[in-house]
Amino acid sequence: MISVVFEKVSEEKLHIVHEIVSSNKKYNVLENGNELRSNEELKEEFLNSHSHSFFIKNEDRYVGIVDYIDENPKDKYPWLGLLMIRGDEHGKGYGKSAYQLYENHLKETGRTAIRIGILRGNKQAKSFWESRGFHYVETKPFKNGKQVDCYQKDIG
Repeated sequence: MISVVFEKVSEEKLHIVHEIVSSNKKYNVLENGNELRSNEELKEEFLNSHSHSFFIKNEDRYVGIVDYIDENPKDKYPWLGLLMIRGDEHGKGYGKSAYQLYENHLKETGRTAIRIGILRGNKQAKSFWESRGFHYVETKPFKNGKQVDCYQKDIG
């Protein structure tokens, strides 16, 4: 498996977040209706006090971003909000390695399950997460009238 590490996202490196997010235009359209995101939107999503945002690094290269919360107050589960790999790095194993690093972290902290949301219509993500052992739980409303399918994986 490819070796990756996490590095905390900082305001000084927000331009790298912008590069990674901008390289995933199809996802951006699916989530927000626009190919690109503003710096303010990125600050709000990745530099806040309610989630943890990290770069995914392979050696000295920034290949992706992961964003998660330790516990959703509504259901008490940890939620992986986003795992995004730079567009030109898809299919190289970085997503699998980053997810495994995150899952191992949760196991070490005594967690027994993980939840994620997959935007309706994101077939690539659905296939990826189902291949990692996630199963469908329910569909919930998302922003702008969209829906998200909630999935769970038991890890304990």
